[in-house]
Amino acid sequence: MLLQTGPAQAQPVMALSDANPIMDARTSGLMWIDASGQASIEQIAGGSKAGAAFVPPAADTIHSLGPQAALWLHYRFARSSGSRQSWLLAFPLPLLDLVTVYQRTSATGGWTSQTAGDTLAVSSWPEPGRYGQFELNLPNDGVHDVYVRIQHQTEVSIPVQVSTRSSLAQRLQLEYLAIGVVFGALVLLIVACAVQSWVYRDKAYGWYAVYASIMALVVAAWTGVAGHLLWSNFSAWNNMAQGCLAILGGGSALLVVHHLCGAGSRHRWFERLAYWTGAAGVPLALLYLVLERGLGVRLISAYLVAVVVMGISRAYMTWRRQDVVGFWVLAAFVPLGLVTLMTVTSILGLFSASWLSQYGLMAALAIEVPLLLVALNMRSRERHAVEAREQAMSSQDALTGLLAAHLFHDRFKQVVGRAQRYREPAAVVYIELVNYRYIKKTWGTAVAEQSLLRSVIKLRRILRDVNTVGRIEEARFGLILEGVSSRAPVTDLAARLIAAGLMPLKGLKPEVVLQFHVAGVLFSERMGSHEEIAAALADLLHSMAARTRRPIRFLEPELTHPMPLATDSGFDGADDSGPQAPQAVAAADTPHAAHAPLRAVKSHSNR
Repeated sequence: MLLQTGPAQAQPVMALSDANPIMDARTSGLMWIDASGQASIEQIAGGSKAGAAFVPPAADTIHSLGPQAALWLHYRFARSSGSRQSWLLAFPLPLLDLVTVYQRTSATGGWTSQTAGDTLAVSSWPEPGRYGQFELNLPNDGVHDVYVRIQHQTEVSIPVQVSTRSSLAQRLQLEYLAIGVVFGALVLLIVACAVQSWVYRDKAYGWYAVYASIMALVVAAWTGVAGHLLWSNFSAWNNMAQGCLAILGGGSALLVVHHLCGAGSRHRWFERLAYWTGAAGVPLALLYLVLERGLGVRLISAYLVAVVVMGISRAYMTWRRQDVVGFWVLAAFVPLGLVTLMTVTSILGLFSASWLSQYGLMAALAIEVPLLLVALNMRSRERHAVEAREQAMSSQDALTGLLAAHLFHDRFKQVVGRAQRYREPAAVVYIELVNYRYIKKTWGTAVAEQSLLRSVIKLRRILRDVNTVGRIEEARFGLILEGVSSRAPVTDLAARLIAAGLMPLKGLKPEVVLQFHVAGVLFSERMGSHEEIAAALADLLHSMAARTRRPIRFLEPELTHPMPLATDSGFDGADDSGPQAPQAVAAADTPHAAHAPLRAVKSHSNR
């Protein structure tokens, strides 16, 4: 059966007018599917191809061509009177595999062809861009026949537009402007997350920057920007990039959702399943590179549907357990999931491609990525708060918030070392809550711990911020006062603390007063190792009676050693008489020796 000229003659001629610069040409031509894919333009145009019966197509026709069949389209164009614009035939579908446009030359009457599609390097296209576009060589008068041969292995609805060069250029500029805004926001977000990860040593922001980079590449591949600007010379990767990056993007999105939602007490099996499904994105992306295209498309569709279902379910489960992060993840993932499902159904040929299926992914990412960053910030603050509490537990006392005992003794050693080397004045004071055990025995642990907290509050009120305070035992505190060279400041602080402890707190039940004992040492009076001074201060506190009238005491200064007797003085050191008697009398007449028994009696009576 030869090609019938009837349909071609009955086919209306599409008049191109400058007043209508953009026209939809899907229903303005005729179509025929070459099942073998072997027909040539000469056979089609000459009517010698048997079975080539062109019919009018529907506007939303979805074609299932497979790896061999080819779709032929026939258009007839004519300039309107007064039209001076250059006209282009465009196929605004970046995923289209291969499209060839045949036009008759006016000189020889033969046919010239131009080819574009993502199976070819974009740099070899007649009009490099995001999708195929071809200039129409329209004569000034008469009808211009154009044949189009299209190959695409999966189900597809093919948009066809005829527009003037100026209008198409303006539309492309607007499209690139919108894409540029989205990409600019994504790049800014990627850089900010990378910098934040480096500054705060937080790997979560680094992984989120990786995820945002993958999603940016997904958008670039699906909109044709990457094929035009990034890998315009690599035809094989240009054909595989959309599917491979879609799998990686889906897997990384599910892993981000899994990380943000955290671990719950229920549905552990589902959480593990979601994690391993997201981790499977890398091997599945590699598998897609070697699969047959139809099988690969089904793999992408099934995987993305599973990602959407699991991601939305994980976010909803997190929200249900009163975690506000789940709300933000759900708000971010639902638009992306809906657009992904729409794109999958478009790839499977369940409905025709539209602007929403092509640019909806870009709009959904513009919503999803910032909202997920909000969720990441909230989760990161929670984690940092936990880490800060862990660090505080290792450096601070859990009950009082004072410096831990080991860190206090480290600073104690440093102060002693500086005092020994540079003679820097300093004082160390031990303070003990004497009636702590009585309070604990009488009113219980809660009241005893409350008394410790009250003690810390009173200490904080009388001390400066530069002073070092630590809890060194259960009811004993240590205080380092640097720059103190006399006992007066220490005595003043201790007296104020003791007086504050004896003042009952208004409304406190039971009315518990705090009794403090204070033992101090001045490094200008006494020097020694850290262990020696710490043991001496502890012994001094132990030596105080519970009701002593001298609750503030200092370690005695170091005694000056007497000068040794000269060996050539003419006296015998073994003789108890002679010159040694006056020395003994003189020693007894000194104020210290005279009052030594009195101090001993007073010390015994004060215990």
